[in-house]
Amino acid sequence: MQNCRLWQVQVRTAPQGKKVASTSLSALHSGLSKVGSLAKSAGSAVLRGTIEVKEVRLSPNIDVNDLNTKCNSARKFIEKGNKVKVSLRFRGREMAHIDSTKHILEDFAEKLSDIAVIEKAPKMEGRSMMMFLTEKR
Repeated sequence: MQNCRLWQVQVRTAPQGKKVASTSLSALHSGLSKVGSLAKSAGSAVLRGTIEVKEVRLSPNIDVNDLNTKCNSARKFIEKGNKVKVSLRFRGREMAHIDSTKHILEDFAEKLSDIAVIEKAPKMEGRSMMMFLTEKR
């Protein structure tokens, strides 16, 4: 933010009838009210508990241990109260085997079924299949 300076000119009338101009410098911070309102809104967002969407990316040829690691990171996100977007990205010839890899997302959701539910079922969008998980209530 830039500092904005405002000059105030006060015109007073002297006892003899002459007008005397005196200047005083009042430095105002431009957008100070904006900063205050941002701080207030940020505070209210903390009180509300904003929910972020965290993404976990998988590939069709993921190994079991790698899938477990991704599940653990998604578990941490969900426990913090965030939503998780699980995306399965296809590259090149992997696009020919989409139907045989849908079980990866289903297994992922099954491993997290104790703390999460599927908000959006797995759906193909472009070159990736996506699914959203949220915390159980």
